[in-house]
Amino acid sequence: MRLPQPMQRGTLVARYKRFFADIRLDSGEEIVAHCANPGAMLGLKDPGLPVWVSPSNNPKRSLAWNFELVETPTSLVGINTNHPNRVVAEAIANGAIAELAAYSACRPEVKYGERSRIDFLLTGEGLPDLYLEVKNVHFSRTPGLAEFPDCPTDRGARHLAELSAMVAAGHRAAMLYLVQRSDCERMTLAADLDPKYAAAFALARAAGVEALCYDCTVTTQEIVLRQALPIVPASDLL
Repeated sequence: MRLPQPMQRGTLVARYKRFFADIRLDSGEEIVAHCANPGAMLGLKDPGLPVWVSPSNNPKRSLAWNFELVETPTSLVGINTNHPNRVVAEAIANGAIAELAAYSACRPEVKYGERSRIDFLLTGEGLPDLYLEVKNVHFSRTPGLAEFPDCPTDRGARHLAELSAMVAAGHRAAMLYLVQRSDCERMTLAADLDPKYAAAFALARAAGVEALCYDCTVTTQEIVLRQALPIVPASDLL
């Protein structure tokens, strides 16, 4: 997935009200950028961090910049939660996700469950429908380990329950965690931050919901799905 160009580098001054970020560009200009991320952004919102922003292509928007990337010593990290579905859509179209490669058609944003839309519904002749939900991951407290979520997410727990219902109805269902960074070797659930989600994940897995995790190659030009990562129980990390 290509990022809007030209990207500009700067320094984070403050991220506030969830969707706003004050940034001082390397040119010296101070801007307010849209932060498309409702999460806590733990470790990625500290003042002084080097960041990258992209220009908005919507002239009617009040904010002319989008907060895209944070520089860490080991990786650029994508924080824009609008991007994972686009990255995954491109990967599915290119046959880059082995677990999904047999499906011939992919429809986004299909209504299902009680009041939800599935990110992707995959279909193929002779195959059960596959309901695929995508979650953005950028949180890492331990070198090499990605974690999800970085704050409580009742909505995420509800999605797991609805995927379980799809399995019970005879379909396939999968949760795909997309790690928008390239410095992690595995992923786990941050059960200390959201035990309810961790419990919902365990129930969904027991019900037959599949769990996939892939990381990304992240540059200032593009974000591209890279390779599968193992999902490990928190108990294995002790």
